[in-house]
Amino acid sequence: MADEIASGQANGQVNQPQLAVQKIYVKDVSYEVPNAPQIFHDVDENDQPQVQLNLAQKATDLGNNLFEVVLTLTLTCTVGQRTAYLAEVAQAGLFGIAGFNADDQAGLLASYCPNMLFPYARQVISSLVLEGGFPPFLLQPINFDALYAEQQRRMMSGDGAPITLNS
Repeated sequence: MADEIASGQANGQVNQPQLAVQKIYVKDVSYEVPNAPQIFHDVDENDQPQVQLNLAQKATDLGNNLFEVVLTLTLTCTVGQRTAYLAEVAQAGLFGIAGFNADDQAGLLASYCPNMLFPYARQVISSLVLEGGFPPFLLQPINFDALYAEQQRRMMSGDGAPITLNS
């Protein structure tokens, strides 16, 4: 992709915006059941599981119009006062991005790219939870455009607190 973008620039296609996905991969994964095996036996049937999802994303400029975007999802499930499980995945992708103005490029890196990575991360989380002995858990879709807009609003107001979603 970087070669394609470079050759496009050599052929006079500099103003033509280009976006290409080069690779999608799992960068890191972690799964813990800190209270096993007791969590499977000592749970009060009236206790409802509480699930908290934390999102983080990071974009790194690798040069030559190539960016690594890492979407990190951390899912914590508690029952009563005990942690049932903690699942975390850092889903990454390499994206070739050229010909966009700075604002559009920032939007692509903070919204479009994480949106592409999310279904892969959701599948990894779902598999970890199921294979860890718990009922299936499917993360609902996330509107990364709205999250990016909220992040921009918070930056303008001076509140840079991380975004947390609760289920």
